Amino acid sequence: MQNEVQFAGFGGQGIMLMGQIMAQTAMQQGHEVVWIPSYGPEMRGGTAYCTVVISDRPIGSPIIRNPKHLVAMNRPSLEKFAPSVKSGGTIFINSSIISIDAGRDDVDIIKVPIIEIAKELGNVRTANIIALAAFVSRSQVVDFELLRESVKAKFANKENLIVVTNDDNLKKQCELFEVKYVFSDLTDFARKIKAYSESHDSGTILGP
Repeated sequence: MQNEVQFAGFGGQGIMLMGQIMAQTAMQQGHEVVWIPSYGPEMRGGTAYCTVVISDRPIGSPIIRNPKHLVAMNRPSLEKFAPSVKSGGTIFINSSIISIDAGRDDVDIIKVPIIEIAKELGNVRTANIIALAAFVSRSQVVDFELLRESVKAKFANKENLIVVTNDDNLKKQCELFEVKYVFSDLTDFARKIKAYSESHDSGTILGP
């Protein structure tokens, strides 16, 4: 089976990072993976998107015109890429800055106000990780616990950023070095998304 995920938004929203973490998680699961980045003319504020192809067999072509899933972090990306998502796929919408719908009734829609949630958690820079966690929890494209480990590994050597962990001892060490961590809250958030997905139809708007 093959899954294709397109992450799209403005430069500076952490689009490439989301794709990298997704790709790393899929590799940890033993899948064949391709990660393809694409930038607009501006590195920050311009268009940025990447595609992650995940398969249980060798990938014949990394060029995907109709991905199964879309993570849209801004309105231009939603308008541009939503029509090309395969029927039965998932479209994640950053409802903090996107006020329109995807215009599709044949895909699973998840709307999450990631910026408000990130602010509530104390660090707006975590918005892309919240989006990634929400999307994976809903779509189950990769294993959620392995995703957690991939995020943890990605930020392990970074100071004053994010450490993703549920380990109380590591949390205490992080506090000593003033490193922010958020994943305990994200885990609870992910459980909430799963509960919503089991009890609500497509199009549910999720909030903190």
